[in-house]
Amino acid sequence: MTYWTDSLTRAAPVRMQRVAVVAPRGALRDVLVRVADAGCVELDRPDDSPHGTGPAARALQTLRTEAVPPLLSRTPPDLTALQADGRADLLAGEAQLEAHRAAAVARGPAAALAGWCPVGAVPRLGADLADAGGALVPLRAPRGIDPPTLLTATSAVRRSFGPLVRTYGTVPYTDIDPTLPAGIAYVVMFGMMFGDAGHGALLLLGALLLRLGRPRRLAPLRRLWPFVAGAGLTSTLAGVAYGEFFGPTGVLPVLWLNPLEEPVRLLASAVGFGAILLALAYAAGIVNRWRESGPGRALYAASGIAGAAVFLGLALVAGGVLLRLPALTWSGAALAGTGLVLVGAGLSAESGGGASGVLQTGIQLFDVVVRIGSNTVSFARLAAFGLTHAALGAIVWQATTGLAGRGAAGVAAALLVFLLGNALAFALEALVAGIQALRLEFYELFSRVFDAEGRPFRPWHVPTQSAEPSEPPYAPLRHVTEVTT
Repeated sequence: MTYWTDSLTRAAPVRMQRVAVVAPRGALRDVLVRVADAGCVELDRPDDSPHGTGPAARALQTLRTEAVPPLLSRTPPDLTALQADGRADLLAGEAQLEAHRAAAVARGPAAALAGWCPVGAVPRLGADLADAGGALVPLRAPRGIDPPTLLTATSAVRRSFGPLVRTYGTVPYTDIDPTLPAGIAYVVMFGMMFGDAGHGALLLLGALLLRLGRPRRLAPLRRLWPFVAGAGLTSTLAGVAYGEFFGPTGVLPVLWLNPLEEPVRLLASAVGFGAILLALAYAAGIVNRWRESGPGRALYAASGIAGAAVFLGLALVAGGVLLRLPALTWSGAALAGTGLVLVGAGLSAESGGGASGVLQTGIQLFDVVVRIGSNTVSFARLAAFGLTHAALGAIVWQATTGLAGRGAAGVAAALLVFLLGNALAFALEALVAGIQALRLEFYELFSRVFDAEGRPFRPWHVPTQSAEPSEPPYAPLRHVTEVTT
C-alpha cells in the first residue's frame, strides 16, 4: 500500500506527527502488518525490549542463510513449515514483528506502540488501521525531543543533491532544508575550479549516459545524473568565460579573462564570490538559530546575527581600506565591534562567568575573528585550482603543438600526447576540484548553517507477501520525500 505526503514547497523537513498505534491484543498482529506494509511510521523501540529472542528469530538462526529482504504474510504463518521450506524472508519479517509486539504497552484488552509519522500520511493510514480494528491516535510531541528528520525530494535535482547534505549530517528537524542551495553552490564552485568547456562537455556526456543507465554497472548511480550534469554545465560555462577548450586551443575566444594572464583578478573574484556564499550561510544560520532556540539564540550566536554583524563589519572595513573611504571603514569597525560585544555576551553566558569564563570568552572571540578571515580567504582556492587546471591544459597544448610540426610521426605523437594529457588532467582535476568544493561546502558554509545534528527518520517497512513486490524501505514516500540516512 502506498501513502503519499502532501506536496511541500517550503524549504523545511516534512512535518511529523507523534502517534500511537492502538489495537486490541487479538488484532495487534494484523494492525502491525498494515503499519509495516505502509512503511511510513517509525515505531519506538525501548532499549530494554527483547530483540531477536522470539520463536521466529530462533527459527531464522537455524537456517544459516545470507541476509534476505524481510517479508510478512497477512495471516499468522506456521513457523515450523517456514523453517522446513527455508523461507528466511518470512521468518525475518516475523522476527521483526515479534520484537515490536513485545515492545507494545498493554493495558487491559488493548496494546499500543508510540512513534512518528509524516502528517500527510496520517489520515489514510488511520483509515486503513481502522479497517483492521486498530487506530492511529495523534499525540502531543514530548517536550525536549525533536521529531526525526525527513527531507522533501520533489524533483530529480533534489534527490541527486541529497547525498551532499547527508554526508555532512542529518538536518535538525527545526532547521531549513539546505539541499537545493547547497547543491547549486557546490556545482558552481566545482565549475570555477574545473573551467574547461571541453572537459565540461565530457561531464555532460557522462550525465547523459547515467540518465540512460549506461554502463549497466553504474545503474545504481543513475539518480545522480542531475548532479553530474550541473557540474558539467558550470564547468562548460567557466571554460567559455576563460576561453578554455581542452586547454588554450584557440577554439573559443576569451570572454572574461585568461586565468594565466590575470591571476590576481581571478583570485579577487573568487574571494568576493566566497564572501557572498558566507553571507548567505550566515542568513541561513540566523533562521536556524531562531527556529532552534528562539530570538535570543539568533541574536547572540556566533553563527547568528552577532556573527553576521562581525562578518559584515569586517567586510566593510576591508572595502573602506581598499577604496580609501574612511567613513566606510569606521562604520564597518563600529558594526564589527557591536557584533563582537553580542557574541561575547552569548559566550560569557555559556561559560558561566568567573575568571576562567572571561579567559574562555576572550579566546573564543579571537577565534571568531580569525575564522572569519581565514574562511573568506580560503575561497581563493577556487581561483588557485582553476589556475592549476589552466596550467595543465597549457602544458598539454604546448607539447601537442610542439610535436605536431615534426612530420607524420610527430602528428601521431602529438595526438597521443593530447589525448593522454587531457585524460590525466581531467581525472586529476576532477578529483581535486570535487574534494576542494566539498571542503569549502562543509567547513566554511555548513559550519555556519548547522549548530546541531538531527536524527534521521527511519520508518519500519516490511512488505506483505500478498502485495506487489515492494521497493526498499521508505519506497512509499519516494516520489515526494527522501529519508536522510
